[in-house]
Amino acid sequence: MADANDMDLLREFARHNSETAFAELVRRHINLVYSVALRFAGGTDDAQDVTQAVFIILARKAARLNERTVLTGWLYETTRFTAIRLLRTRARRQAHEQEAYMQSTLEQAGTDNLWRQLAPHLEAAMSRLNARERTLLALRFYENKTGAEAAALLGIREEAAHKRTARALEKLRKFFTKRGVSSTTAMLAGAISANSVQAAPVDLAKAVTAVAVAKGVTASISTLTLIKGALKIMAWTKMKTAVVVGVGILLAVATTTVTVREIRAHHHYSWQVPKASRDMIRQTSPQVAIVPSVFAHDGGTYRDYTTGGGAMGIYQTISNIVNVAYDGQQYHLIFPTGIPDGRYDFFAKAVDPAQPFFQKDLQAELKNKLGIVGKLEMRNSDVLLLRYQNPNAGGLKPPDSLRRGLGLPKTMRSRSETNALYSINDSLSMLHGFLQTTFVKPVIDQTGLTNNYDFILKWDDAVPNHPNKEGIRQALLDQLGLELVPTNMPIEMLVVEKTQ
Repeated sequence: MADANDMDLLREFARHNSETAFAELVRRHINLVYSVALRFAGGTDDAQDVTQAVFIILARKAARLNERTVLTGWLYETTRFTAIRLLRTRARRQAHEQEAYMQSTLEQAGTDNLWRQLAPHLEAAMSRLNARERTLLALRFYENKTGAEAAALLGIREEAAHKRTARALEKLRKFFTKRGVSSTTAMLAGAISANSVQAAPVDLAKAVTAVAVAKGVTASISTLTLIKGALKIMAWTKMKTAVVVGVGILLAVATTTVTVREIRAHHHYSWQVPKASRDMIRQTSPQVAIVPSVFAHDGGTYRDYTTGGGAMGIYQTISNIVNVAYDGQQYHLIFPTGIPDGRYDFFAKAVDPAQPFFQKDLQAELKNKLGIVGKLEMRNSDVLLLRYQNPNAGGLKPPDSLRRGLGLPKTMRSRSETNALYSINDSLSMLHGFLQTTFVKPVIDQTGLTNNYDFILKWDDAVPNHPNKEGIRQALLDQLGLELVPTNMPIEMLVVEKTQ
C-alpha cells in the first residue's frame, strides 16, 4: 500500500474499514499533524490529544471527502480547527506554555536564532493566509514536496504554484516583520522547511490508528469533547463572510454598507410590554417575532433558560438582537455603517419541541425579516490575557464578607460607579465585561478563578468620563493581584453578513 495515493487509501478504509490502509495514512501524515498541533498547543500531551482527535475526525469523514481533496491541506486545516478549540477550552495554560515550551524545545534542539523567533508565531502567521495558500505551503515546506509535486496535487501549473508560494511567503514575511523578526522570504522558506515538522512520539501512531479506526468509540471524554468542538468550528468556517465583528475589535472596513430589509406594519402583540421579564416569557405561547418598537424607552432584554428556552427585548437595536440570537453576551458588537438605527421589540420562544432553545428560531427570524446572519469563526486578534499574578494582594475576599460593612442591599451582586467597581458574592464575569468594554479589546480570562468573590476596585481618572486605562491596570494588580497581558492569539469572532 506504500505506492497508493492518499485518496485511494482513504477509499479503501471507507469501503472495507481497512486498518492497514488507515495506518499507512497515519504513518504518512502524523508528523505534520503532530508538529502543527505542538506549535498551537505548546505541550506534548495536548499535541497528542489534538493529533488523536484529528485522525478520528478523518476516520469519521472518510466516506464523504471529495476525490479532489488534497489530504495534506485537509489535515492541516482540521489540525488548526482542533487545536484552536483546545486553546479555547484550555486557555488558562495556552499563552504562557506555548512560547515557553517551544523556546526550551528549540534551544535543546540547537536550531538557529531565526527559527526560535519564528516558531512561537508560525501558526498564527499561517492563519492569516487563505486555505489554498496554507495547503500549498504545507505541501512545500512541511512535507517538502517539490514545486512540481505540489502543483500536481493541487491541479495547477507548476509556474502558478511557484507564484502562489512566493506571494504566501511574502505575506508571512510581512507578518513577522511587524513582530520584529527581520528575514527574507528565502530565509523563511529555509527555516520552515528545515524545522517545521518534528517526529511524533513513537507509540502515538499505533494508538491513533487503533482509536481512529474505531471512529473514536474508545476515546476519552476530553478527546470526544475536543472533536465535537472542532467539528463545530469546521462547520462554521465553510461559509465565506463579508463583515467581521469581533469581541471588542472591528475587523471590517468602516464604509461597508449592510442593507436591512424593511419590516412592515404589524399588530400589537401581547408580549409587547414596557419591560422585558421572565414572567412574560413564561406566560406567552411559543412564537418568534421582530417588530418595530411601540415604545420610546429601553425596556431591556431578558433570557430565560429554565422554561424550554426564551428571550425578549423591548426597544432594542439590531446589534442587541444579534447579540441575543447568537448567545454573544460577552461580545462587543461593532457594525459597519449602513445599519439602521431603528429600535425593535422582539420575542423568541422555542417553537419546535425537538429544538428546545430559542436561538435558532431568532436567528431564522433575523435572516427572514432583516436579511442578516451571523457566523462564529476563529480569527487571530490582539487580546488581553487576565492572569492571577499576585495572590497576596488580598483584594479578592470570601463571598458576602463586604456586604455588611458597606451597608449594601442583600440583592446586590455588582455595581459600577465613577472610578469604582463593586462586586458582592459574584464571579469575575462582571469584571471581565467591564475590562473588555473599557479597553475595547477581547479579554481572555486565564486566572483559573471560578468561585464567587467580594471586591472593590478603585482608581483615579485624570480626565472626567474618560477611563484611566493605565490607572485601572495598576489598580487591578495592586488591589486584586490581577494582571492584563497583551498578546495575539486565535479567538472566536462573531461574523455578520447580509443575505442576498
